[in-house]
Order: sequence, then C-alpha cells, then structure tokens
Amino acid sequence: MRIEKITDNKKQFLDLLLLADEQENMIDKYLPVGDLFALYDDDLKSVCVVVPINSEACELKNIATYGKYQGQGYGRALINFIFDFYKNDYKIMLVGTGETPAILSFYESCGFEESYRVKNFFTDNYDHPMFEGDIQLVDMIYLKKHLSE
Repeated sequence: MRIEKITDNKKQFLDLLLLADEQENMIDKYLPVGDLFALYDDDLKSVCVVVPINSEACELKNIATYGKYQGQGYGRALINFIFDFYKNDYKIMLVGTGETPAILSFYESCGFEESYRVKNFFTDNYDHPMFEGDIQLVDMIYLKKHLSE
C-alpha cells in the first residue's frame, strides 16, 4: 500500500471525489486549495482532500473509497496517514459530515469527537436534496481530532 500527495491534475480523481460529495461545484470550491492524497494498493482505492482553515486547524473535506473496497481499512489507513502528515502543522483536524450513524461511528472510531453543527448546511448549499441511504442530510455535523493525541 502506498499513499501519494497529488499536486497536478487533481480533477482526474473526480469520479471518486463525487462519491463523497456529489455536487461538482462544491468540490471545485476546495479542491484547488486543498492537499489531495491518493491511496493505492495495486490500483487506486481511496482519496482524500485536506484544506487549511487557519494556523491551528485544517479540515478533511472529502474522503472516498471505491464501493467494492469499502470496509477493508483503506479509509482508516488514509486518515491515520493524514493525522501523522499534519500533526506538526496543525493542532486540530475537523471533518464535516451528514447526520448518518454509520459515518459518524466511523469517524469516532478514528478518534474524532463531535464538535458543533451547522444548521441546514445541506439544504442551503446543494441544489437538490442530499441522501445517505434513506436519511436526508440537513445539518452538517462537525467532528474534531486533536492531532497531538
């Protein structure tokens, strides 16, 4: 398994990024300013994008694994890699997600804890209703991880 920081032609990973954020114009807001990482195990399995917020915090804006590889530890490996990659640059990493029990549980198992929520984020910022399974996404739930832990 290897993880690479991608600096050129980030849009080549759009199909995978769209699995986690299904509206391209939202991805276009953070992809140019974010660090894109790709995880390969023979072929491409997962990607993530991390953006700086300020001198003390960064945000995991997108993490996605191809469906057939989900549940095999690739997302967790990528998160552990970025924790280590950014631990000397930032004190806190945030991640925002919908109120989906399985996804919240995954982030909490990676060491994130609930921080705050942004009311109506998905209904205010996307041009169509967003669903994760049968759950409509309304509020953005932010979780945080102290990188020095």
